[in-house]
Amino acid sequence: MAMTGGRRGRRALGALALLSVPVLLAALPLVPLAAFLGPAGVDVVGPGAVGGLVAAAVVGLGGSALAGPPLIDRRIARLPEAELADRPADFVADRVAVLSDEVGVDAPAVTVVRADAANAAVADGYRGSRLVVSTRLLSLPKDDRDAALRHALVRVRTREALLVTAVLPTLAIVETVALLATLLVGRRDERTAADRRVNRIHGYEPDRDRIPSWAYTLGGVLLWALLLPAWIPAAVGDRLAVASGRRAADAAVAGVGSAERRGLGNAVAFASDAAGAADWPPLLDRLSLVSMADGETGRVRGTSRQEARIRLARLRSKRAL
Repeated sequence: MAMTGGRRGRRALGALALLSVPVLLAALPLVPLAAFLGPAGVDVVGPGAVGGLVAAAVVGLGGSALAGPPLIDRRIARLPEAELADRPADFVADRVAVLSDEVGVDAPAVTVVRADAANAAVADGYRGSRLVVSTRLLSLPKDDRDAALRHALVRVRTREALLVTAVLPTLAIVETVALLATLLVGRRDERTAADRRVNRIHGYEPDRDRIPSWAYTLGGVLLWALLLPAWIPAAVGDRLAVASGRRAADAAVAGVGSAERRGLGNAVAFASDAAGAADWPPLLDRLSLVSMADGETGRVRGTSRQEARIRLARLRSKRAL
């Protein structure tokens, strides 16, 4: 019981960290603006700043939650939709409906996409839940396929998909800016001394108009410094809420029976090792059965590269998840 309580505590802390990200991003302009527009002589932590924080909470959380579902819908619409015949399409929808009834949730809208990545993602919000599944995952054996679909539906039942969908727009902003800052810090002058000598011989001096590499590095450092207050809770939330949410869904699926536990382990192993990760949109990564983020994105998020291996080891062990 103590271990279960500890896991729930970590997930709750991760959820709070994720919810703080849109508030912090909105507070960046709103709090100084509210303090500036407040009564003259009021301290920076006075009523004006407090009002700015309240506005940041409303605007940040509300705006992110409203933007999440349409953002995901537009990204899914750009994926190559699988051209299934009527009977296979009906079979997929019927199978998801049966599993949804077993899990205890309303059946989500199902979109089957043509992709080499063996993955599935589930989103939830005011537009209802939506399941995206690749044709390659549907080609897995029945037990493996059903276990992967059940995993996604459990994340709807636990409201984890709802939380991640609501904060996904701001997480995407943080991740994009962090990647840009990292690229700026690592930018180097690609021209060698020999190249510069040859250019001078021919009367061409491109370095005069080039931005020096140290300026890019300084810009990246400043961008990181500005982003850090939002990046830290985003990284903590990824580790404690998203990754722990996947493991909690693993435990729920494994608790149904040995066939489901074995099937989920097979699906996680195949999805992790199969080629085609580049086909899976990074925007759906946090909502997916298996994270397919590349090394650079994984480092920016602060997530573990060993997450899938740890999950697989637990699924294949005899002890409780």
